[in-house]
Amino acid sequence: MAVTVNIYYSGKNGNAKKFAEEMISGGIVRDIRAEAGNIRYEYFFPMEDEETVLLIDSWENQQSIDIHHASPMMAQIIKLREKYDLHMKVERYLSDEEGTPASDKTFIRE
Repeated sequence: MAVTVNIYYSGKNGNAKKFAEEMISGGIVRDIRAEAGNIRYEYFFPMEDEETVLLIDSWENQQSIDIHHASPMMAQIIKLREKYDLHMKVERYLSDEEGTPASDKTFIRE
């Protein structure tokens, strides 16, 4: 069962965006995406909150997340979070193995 974690990084003076930019430019995002079990690792910027960045982080299963959390990469991420003085709000979702119900598909334009 896939696990998706939405992490809202919030800071001041554009620090959340600077954090995301450094994660990308430093190659950390590339390395995370290359880890076994990673499905998605993408940053988004909420239109109504310039001081927050949303990370959508999806993994094949909890074991993949646990291995990621035990990797040396996490120390780099924590160091950057501290550098930019970021605070986090976390939401966690498990995949629906059955997929999108037919009743919902009528509202989706592909």
